[in-house]
Amino acid sequence: MPLPEDTLQTAPCNTYRIGRQTFLLAVCVVVCCTLGLPAFAVTHTATKSHRSTHHSTAVAPRFHWRLSKWNPMFPGSHELLVQQNQELDRAQLPRIYNDADLMRLELAQDLVPVSESEALKISPEIPDIRRYCRPWTRDFLEDFSQAFYGEFHTPIQINSLVRTVEQQHKLRRHNRFAAPEWGDTASTHLTGVTFDMSRRGLTSEQYAWIRTYLLPLKESGMVDPIEERQPVLHVVVFEKYSDRGDGSERWSEANEPTDLPSFAGGSTP
Repeated sequence: MPLPEDTLQTAPCNTYRIGRQTFLLAVCVVVCCTLGLPAFAVTHTATKSHRSTHHSTAVAPRFHWRLSKWNPMFPGSHELLVQQNQELDRAQLPRIYNDADLMRLELAQDLVPVSESEALKISPEIPDIRRYCRPWTRDFLEDFSQAFYGEFHTPIQINSLVRTVEQQHKLRRHNRFAAPEWGDTASTHLTGVTFDMSRRGLTSEQYAWIRTYLLPLKESGMVDPIEERQPVLHVVVFEKYSDRGDGSERWSEANEPTDLPSFAGGSTP
């Protein structure tokens, strides 16, 4: 059946319009793909760059602060612990195994009591039975604390003195900084020559003074300090400290307590 005349006249026009619309749509798609993708890439790159810059400025200074803050004058090491134990072996100082050994050495006055004073405070966590050390270590503690008090009119605090092997074994269960109780790097606290001094509350001036005080004694082999990452100063005092000067300051019978020490103590620190 033949189409009406008006239909024949409008058909080419409709076809042309549809084709033109399709062409324009295709061009738009191509333009969008061509222009849109680089724009997205630039935006994504800029965002990533911004995040990277922000990360470097936020984290790097804090990391740098941590590194610069930890700068010990007296660092510890495996080799140093070995050397200290070798020196204590040469001095024939036994490791104290348990409280029975500890009491025997205290009664024999191979270990002497450390008493509090205006210049020296002892942590209440240390029971009476463990407020002891070797005579030359007590000599050093008295000299050191009095010198510090004379300079700053404030006391130092001791957080640890003599320990036993049994105590050290328990301590290592919850303190990852604690030295072993056996071996060539065993804790020097087990011989009674060592104390830990608290660094909490010290000013930079006070701590600089302490370093200056200890340095010549370390160089002469009398003491061996270690600045630990926890807030304590670990100090080993060798028997050589008793031989300083003319010997007039050495520990003698005049310093011995007149009464037997009390062994009442609290829980293990």
